[in-house]
Amino acid sequence: MWDKYQKTLNSQVSFSGIGLHSGKKVDVTLEPTNSNSGITFKRIDLEKNNEVIANFKNVSSAKLCTKIENEFGTTVSTVEHLMAAFYICGIDNLVVNLNGPEVPIMDGSAKNFVEIIKNKGLKTLKGKRKFVKIKKVIEFKDNDKYIKVSPSNNFEVKFTLDYKNNPLIRTQTNSVNFKKKNLEDIYNARTFCLYEDIEEIKSIGLAKGGSLDNAIVVQGNKILNEEGLRSEKEFVNHKILDLAGDFMLSGVRVVGFVECVHGGHALTNKFLKKIFSEKSNYDVIESESSSQNVRKILPLNKRLAVNA
Repeated sequence: MWDKYQKTLNSQVSFSGIGLHSGKKVDVTLEPTNSNSGITFKRIDLEKNNEVIANFKNVSSAKLCTKIENEFGTTVSTVEHLMAAFYICGIDNLVVNLNGPEVPIMDGSAKNFVEIIKNKGLKTLKGKRKFVKIKKVIEFKDNDKYIKVSPSNNFEVKFTLDYKNNPLIRTQTNSVNFKKKNLEDIYNARTFCLYEDIEEIKSIGLAKGGSLDNAIVVQGNKILNEEGLRSEKEFVNHKILDLAGDFMLSGVRVVGFVECVHGGHALTNKFLKKIFSEKSNYDVIESESSSQNVRKILPLNKRLAVNA
């Protein structure tokens, strides 16, 4: 993910799955693109106005998932795990074609996405990578939630998950340097929920496709999934996975040390808006551009669609 040149897939690849919140089957095809085109989601079930650029400015909802939306009202939900897989695997440019409003949840982690990408392989492009290097400490608080980024030479995340009222999860903390080659515990970490919250979630029209096949369900001090946990810190590792996917909506890779307490999609999106609201917060480390330009990969200074 830290290579000098941008990358895309070697060739297109397709897969299918169920949407966590919609409960509907969705077919997806990942299509390679040229340098500086970034990540675009394309709703092929719609005839027009069907492209949504993967950018934090296009986040229209962050309730239990990250939903992006274009100026015509076209939406794509639950993009965070796939975006995290792109980050971890080193993909910069791609079109995600899908025939529904939500990215499949697969097993609740990014494991299947990472395996699909690794099996297909990557293609190195002519365009050089761009990075956003954090210049100073930036903090954001929202009641009991807190996130901070400090200057660093890597992308590092320290996350504290606070479930003090649950005897199993309690408080978990983990730190990850994304420059490490082995991030298996992160991309294998599944989404989770408390058993007592399921009915409330479904009452607002979400989690229609949720099951023990795509989420960890915790009841008191028990895990209802037969296989148990994949790692000791799977709960907090999943929150780190979500954060990485949401940070990929910057359009480029951020270089900085992120510390987060009890955060989530909404907090991360608000924080990204704060970071990029002032040019003095960061430097864009640019390499020479490629003549293959399709769309600027860093649309930080203009509004693409609706804000959350």
